Amino acid sequence: MHRTKVRIVEDALDANNTIAQANRADFDRAGVTVVNFMSAPGAGKTSLLERVVGDVPQVRVGVLEGDVQGSMDAERLAGLHVPVTQLNTDPSFGGECHLDANMVRSALPELPLQEIDMLVIENVGNLVCPAEFKVGEDVRVMVSSVTEGEDKPLKYPLMFRTCDLVLVNKIDLLPHLDYDLDRFLYNVDQVNPAAERLLVSARTGAGIDAWRDWLSDVAARSREGAIA
Repeated sequence: MHRTKVRIVEDALDANNTIAQANRADFDRAGVTVVNFMSAPGAGKTSLLERVVGDVPQVRVGVLEGDVQGSMDAERLAGLHVPVTQLNTDPSFGGECHLDANMVRSALPELPLQEIDMLVIENVGNLVCPAEFKVGEDVRVMVSSVTEGEDKPLKYPLMFRTCDLVLVNKIDLLPHLDYDLDRFLYNVDQVNPAAERLLVSARTGAGIDAWRDWLSDVAARSREGAIA
């Protein structure tokens, strides 16, 4: 029975990967770089996007906003006059705590791929499931807020292991927290030493220029075919 269950999980992930490859092919044909943007709930994904989506040099950014319910985050970003498409997992997809490749594929007809250079897929807030499902992205970015504690890379290793960039957000709160930043970065090293790291604050703007430049560089490398 146990082996059967494992086989079912493997089949589901294999099917997801096949659809993710189809998504990626469609994005590549449209010349769109895709960022899978992930974090726990409340880490600050939307606030960090608000800081940059309308101002990445020579890059037209669009957003696919993933939530279980509601459109509050999408409305915030739409106010910046960038293309935003809402994708809710409830009720159509059973209220899943992540986006998978099939969900993203269902949204493709609504995405203005000919009008953008980069699509940021803001995944559902969760530190487990989103890391398991590819959606057709070029790169993965995760946000880890200092309010979450420095142990998260060790408790949720897959999320950190699969990311290209870790944004350490809310650093303006460091003077008020019992949080060891060096310990957190050490823990990231234990799980994914190749991951880039940026220290940022969506509230104060600290590190935002570096975050914007990182997105610009990813778009440039994608155009040059330097991202596998």
